[in-house]
Amino acid sequence: MSTPRITDSHCHLDFPDFEGELDQVIARAADAGVTRMVTICTKMANLEQVRSIAEAHDPVFFAAATHPMSVASEPMVSVDELVALAAHPKFVGIGESGLDYHYTADSRDVQIESLRIHIEAARRTRLPLIIHARDADEDMARILTEEHANGAYSCVMHCFSSGAGLARAALDLGFYLSMSGIATFPRSQDVRDIFAAAPVDRILVETDAPYLAPPPHRGRRNEPAYTAHTAKVGAGIYGLSYEDFAAQTQANFDRLFSKAATYGAQA
Repeated sequence: MSTPRITDSHCHLDFPDFEGELDQVIARAADAGVTRMVTICTKMANLEQVRSIAEAHDPVFFAAATHPMSVASEPMVSVDELVALAAHPKFVGIGESGLDYHYTADSRDVQIESLRIHIEAARRTRLPLIIHARDADEDMARILTEEHANGAYSCVMHCFSSGAGLARAALDLGFYLSMSGIATFPRSQDVRDIFAAAPVDRILVETDAPYLAPPPHRGRRNEPAYTAHTAKVGAGIYGLSYEDFAAQTQANFDRLFSKAATYGAQA
């Protein structure tokens, strides 16, 4: 019986944690059924490195943005810069952008300015926006809703661990929630309850590697292969077999990241 296919919708393969090991990391992912991964550029200065990883490895796609925790120290990216990246066949999303008031609340205003730029780029490219949100639920729900009223765009709430109110706001806009290793932690029942209340056709899975490794790897470096551990917990949340949940998350990913889904069909 073949291993069900799943997609790691969010990882950081350019981080030093993976230096010199990418071939092995991607091979282990394939062995676990993780046949696609989206590696995320969090600073535009790192774009070339991230793009080259996607170009060198067939299963890897990429997205780019300025992470909210970096916007105060990085040049502000323009809508035109982000739109130009969409010409690349493996550039499949705008992100991760968002708001983080946990460590960087002092840069709130510039984070909001940056977020609105990224939303406009998602709107123009018709590529999904990838959102990071931490300790900013009220502002995030308000801005996403305001901007959607100004013109529709698609979006995934990456590594969702915020409150039920933000989850409802995102789902009401037609957005997706992505399940990371956080959902597998023993003390994360509140997060599991939020996912359980969400439609299963709006769920993605991810690692956020090298962070947030699920059990039995918790406390060590995360990697795309471990998406399978999170997906098995996700299957349990929805009362589905692993095979059925994997197939559902694949369909969800293909719907949201349609450019990745059709990649290769154009060749």
